[in-house]
Amino acid sequence: MNVVTVSKRGARRWAAGHPWIYRSDVEHEPDGAAPGPVTIHDRHDNYLGRALYSPHSEIRLRLLTRDDEPVDRAWWAARVGESLARRGSIAATAYRVVHAEADGLPSLIVDRYGSYLSAQLLSAGLESCRDDVVAALADVLEPSGILLRNDAPIRRHEKLELSVELAVGDVPDEVEVEEYGVRYRVDLRAGQKTGAYLDQRENRALAGSFAGGRVLDVFTYQGSFALHMARGADAVIAIDQSAEALAQGRANAELNGLANIEWVEANAFDALRKLERDGERFAVIVLDPPAFARTKDRVESALAGYKELNLRALKLLAPGGRLLTFSCSYHVQRELFMDMLADAARDSGRRVTVERLLSQPADHPEIITIPESGYLKGAVLKVL
Repeated sequence: MNVVTVSKRGARRWAAGHPWIYRSDVEHEPDGAAPGPVTIHDRHDNYLGRALYSPHSEIRLRLLTRDDEPVDRAWWAARVGESLARRGSIAATAYRVVHAEADGLPSLIVDRYGSYLSAQLLSAGLESCRDDVVAALADVLEPSGILLRNDAPIRRHEKLELSVELAVGDVPDEVEVEEYGVRYRVDLRAGQKTGAYLDQRENRALAGSFAGGRVLDVFTYQGSFALHMARGADAVIAIDQSAEALAQGRANAELNGLANIEWVEANAFDALRKLERDGERFAVIVLDPPAFARTKDRVESALAGYKELNLRALKLLAPGGRLLTFSCSYHVQRELFMDMLADAARDSGRRVTVERLLSQPADHPEIITIPESGYLKGAVLKVL
């Protein structure tokens, strides 16, 4: 393996529990070295471990192991097996098997959809290990097929091409999965992320437990929250601006025998204003918008957007009603999110209590020393 030397600050970063070393903390790297596993030394030539090396990325090194061991097919298989064992029993046929750095497998995402896997290789260093990684996934998880959803824009920062490729076996265009008794179909080749939003599984079930009367699901996408709430609600309004997503939502409702969902194609901000003008009231509202702040410089505008949405939603709640509200923007930290909710509650003129704070499920682990591993934050608010 090539040897890369890192600064004292870079070594301290690893010692403190974060697996990344940035370009600015690399003191020596071999000229023209290819992406892939490398050996890491400090400036005194002490061995620190092995890492994935990406020569074109600001994140130059991603820690793999502190031990002096080969990073081969058997190594990847052992780590995938450990990650799978940590999942335990999950009340769903679709869930995350590998959550990248949080599972000690940097830049690797692996989601199971029934008997199929949808995976993402998000760094040049990992891409160089593709054959061993895919073989390890096949050895440990024994899927009917493995699809590589390598179309995430982050790959461009690594000078990698975007693609969707079949790696093992056969994977159908659409797969049916189930969570807590709700069935839905997933387009593994064109759906969001690896096919669906698996990180909201437990929160969807929670929303379903609250549902009664009339409820509202904003940014419904393909209706996942709406489906859970429809089983207990009198009526559901599900709003999204994508006609294609709503069509899939309708199909999912039919799959579950649910006929009490009204699918509305509209801009969320406009729709909430109209509902307020019409004097509508709801027992439960879900706000699950896309990431408004993909970079640090978008945080201020993102908070303004989040506040507008939450202010309108609070005004639409019936007395005793609940708002389940979320942000998946990593750069909008939880403290900022809660401050925004306080501002919205204050401006709504209503008395609002925080019933529960919400996050991502256990199969999307958040490591306390790796803040980037946790991005989803939410809250259950109740109007008194």
